Amino acid sequence: MSDVKAVDDLVVKYKSLQSEIGKVIIGQQEAVNFTLLSIFCGGHSLLIGVPGLAKTLLVNTVSNVLGLKFNRIQFTPDLMPSDILGSEILDQNKQFKFIKGPIFSNIILADEINRTPPKTQAALLEAMQERSVTVSGNHYKLELPFFVLATQNPIEQEGTYPLPEAQLDRFMFSINLEYPTFLEEVAVVKSTTSSVSQNINAILSGDDIIAIQQLIRRIPVTDNVIKYAVTLVGKTRPKSNAATTMVKSYLDWGAGPRASQNLILAAKAHAAIHGKYSPDIEDVKAVAIPILSHRIVKNYKAEAENVSIVDIINSLL
Repeated sequence: MSDVKAVDDLVVKYKSLQSEIGKVIIGQQEAVNFTLLSIFCGGHSLLIGVPGLAKTLLVNTVSNVLGLKFNRIQFTPDLMPSDILGSEILDQNKQFKFIKGPIFSNIILADEINRTPPKTQAALLEAMQERSVTVSGNHYKLELPFFVLATQNPIEQEGTYPLPEAQLDRFMFSINLEYPTFLEEVAVVKSTTSSVSQNINAILSGDDIIAIQQLIRRIPVTDNVIKYAVTLVGKTRPKSNAATTMVKSYLDWGAGPRASQNLILAAKAHAAIHGKYSPDIEDVKAVAIPILSHRIVKNYKAEAENVSIVDIINSLL
């Protein structure tokens, strides 16, 4: 099949995915779109929102429509790395045997990831980056496709461990879930307080997703779009010559090269789901906020003057 035909097919499949997810998830269109984009790019996402905004339900529904194996790990202060990765035990024959942990699945929901200490958070790092884990010196490959969709609660900061910058950088998107509109909330209450349940059909398989990821990689990008993405990321660095006055005033740190890579990959996927065969600058702009927002660090002046990271990114766009 030619890549042009594959992109046309992807547009149709994407619309089917949206309508299936829409049976269960009312509203949250942006969150659904960015979650699917990250999966098509082979990236991980961090979902941030107050309790009750269907973060867990969204991840569960996405895994169902994609026909993938799904595991939920509830992150708590006493969770150990072996609770995620698995451990070796002595069997009846006095031989060491590896018992796989919940990380051995296609989609991992890392629920409330900031509630567990850094040592356990770090256990996810190798899996997210290398798609493999090391236990007792033995190396185990994870089954592809593999994604971590983590949730984080922006309130109730007591008893939480903020994610280190190195871990945050491993997430392709940081997706904020907003409160539903009045009409959306009415629809949510109607659908969740009746006895009617929705049947979800699997639209894609694991092999389909791997094929889509390879297609996204093959999509051509013009040099001017790549230069725009790299320039945009460079402008977030306060010590760079390209930095604006606002960036120099309000940021301590800017985004690294991984942000530029992710901008281009996500722009390719964004173009493909809209039926375009190559991304343009508008596609880069469309994915900039969820890719950059968790990679730049505000200073005290920004906090004092109530300047948000989204305001700063919008000023650069």
